[in-house]
Amino acid sequence: MIPGSELILNPDGSVYHLHLLPGQIANDIITVGDPERVAEISRRFDRVELRVAAREFVTHTGELDGRRLTVISTGIGTDNVDIVLNELDALVNIDLERREVKAELTVLNLLRLGTSGALQPDLPLGSILLSAGALSADGLMPYYGVDGVGDDFGTALSEFVTANGLRLPVDPLYFSPVLPDFLNHPAGKQLPRGVTLTAAGFYAPQGRSLRLPTRLHPELLDVLRRFDYRGLRITNIEMETAGIYGLANALGHRSASLSALLANRGAGTFSKNPAAAVDALIDLGLLLLTDRDGSTDAA
Repeated sequence: MIPGSELILNPDGSVYHLHLLPGQIANDIITVGDPERVAEISRRFDRVELRVAAREFVTHTGELDGRRLTVISTGIGTDNVDIVLNELDALVNIDLERREVKAELTVLNLLRLGTSGALQPDLPLGSILLSAGALSADGLMPYYGVDGVGDDFGTALSEFVTANGLRLPVDPLYFSPVLPDFLNHPAGKQLPRGVTLTAAGFYAPQGRSLRLPTRLHPELLDVLRRFDYRGLRITNIEMETAGIYGLANALGHRSASLSALLANRGAGTFSKNPAAAVDALIDLGLLLLTDRDGSTDAA
């Protein structure tokens, strides 16, 4: 039995932070960072059966084109992702009354719809990128004793940086996700793919300097731009994807991260119409989730 200090439940039996009960989430789950974006997505549903808000965690469950969907906000960063993914998993894979892991486990399909800054100058503002892998520079997954998946990428990156006479502020871990089947949709197959760097913060961890210096300085960012490993390069920087990929892999779930590129760090530009880019991202995500007849078998 899982002790009450480890699996904390509210008086109504809901999980501690999300305030959700078993049965209130779908198996197909969209995650967003911004709590206000939850309603932007659920307003496109045919119906909404559940609305729950607790702190930065807002959850709506409903139906679109006959497909039951949940959209939930994580807030910013992998520290919040840690809460959300563990509690979502508990809702489907732990008997909360008996406090025991279920004999038969449920696999969730997780789709992150987020915004990001492009690292490569050739990536157009407003374009949508699929994270084929995530480079963790945030520090979450070592606490789970989880090594990277496909971590030759991380090792090769460290060696490349060292060969250029530089050093990364933290040792990276690389996570390659088990992608949901809906990415076999033609619209999913056409998406540009790259490796997402997940940072521990917005300023120095992403190479920004206001009053304090950053160890992710321009020379190091240039080396990261030039790195290419078996056709994969580091394309963008954000704050959640590696946590989602790492935890989803460890818990046995499928996950994918789509990013609308609102800034280009290489070119020093920012989108003039970020709302349109986010709308296009939401529309694409919902198409992938609901148009399963348009998907092809996994290769």
